[in-house]
Amino acid sequence: MNQSDIWKYCTPEHCRDMLLSFRLLGEKLPDDKVIACLYSVSNHTERHYKVIQIPKRDGTRRTLMVPDCLLKKIQKNILNHILSGFAVSSCATAYQKGTSVLKNASVHTGNRLVLKLDIKDFFGTISFPMVLGSVFSRKYFPLSVGTMLTSLCCCREFLPQGAPTSPAISNLVMKPFDDYMKQWCGKQGISYSRYCDDMTFSGDFLPGRVIRKVSDFLSVMGFSLNEEKTRILSCHRRQAVTGIVVNEKVQVSADYRRKLRQEVYYCLKFGVKSHLERTGRTELDSEKERRYLDSLLGKIRYLLYINPEDAWFQEARERISLLADSIKPSETIV
Repeated sequence: MNQSDIWKYCTPEHCRDMLLSFRLLGEKLPDDKVIACLYSVSNHTERHYKVIQIPKRDGTRRTLMVPDCLLKKIQKNILNHILSGFAVSSCATAYQKGTSVLKNASVHTGNRLVLKLDIKDFFGTISFPMVLGSVFSRKYFPLSVGTMLTSLCCCREFLPQGAPTSPAISNLVMKPFDDYMKQWCGKQGISYSRYCDDMTFSGDFLPGRVIRKVSDFLSVMGFSLNEEKTRILSCHRRQAVTGIVVNEKVQVSADYRRKLRQEVYYCLKFGVKSHLERTGRTELDSEKERRYLDSLLGKIRYLLYINPEDAWFQEARERISLLADSIKPSETIV
């Protein structure tokens, strides 16, 4: 049967019942109010977003579109009640359970060559038609239902970075690409993984051939490569994938380890307050000291997540934890 015929006998009442079955607003509201609310929000989603900017490590800023409480609730229910039922490619190592930066990096350990490619304006390029065709298509939903769900997940015709549904949708949009590249790379003896907009290829191959293959496929989909971020790393230099060195085994960089070890040493030798004052931080109280130590513990846990057998940092974690627990909260002045 043709996909367009699947919903041939689906009435407006059937579409209404399908929308209600997704429980996008919970269980308590009357059916008529649920439908009215969904139509109202889907027709004017731009009114339900707040634009914020957060700093990136390279000094630039990332623009996020954060939905308000109502739209966020709807999107979380779309994520949990609908999107979670779709399978994504095993090459997609972000935004799904059982994946991580460690898994993404581990695929590329000990290879002669590592090629890193980046998709330009990833979320901003994923358009309304792409979401409708790849995720909420007529293969699974009547056109009116799929269109509403797509509207609830898009803003101004594109996928907003900051919505809880966007990461899962991006993986589903990229599934044909991921599956094809996995098959093609497998025949060439190349390892492939994708972490959001970062694609990594490793093995013994001609980089130009892979770049052309990727660029051509992305172009057909409507994407393009960010050529400024293309990196070709031989085994004679540091090969880092999503921040993790993979030359011989997965490990944090020597620079990360050295700076973190230095921070721990100064805190234990001089005390937290003295160390922070030496680095130019003033107006310190116990709450700020505790927040700093919590941040330091987070860095240590990350290192141990990558290299769990590191005895020096295992001991450092215990000592910094004890130091954090010993800091008394500031007295509240009434």
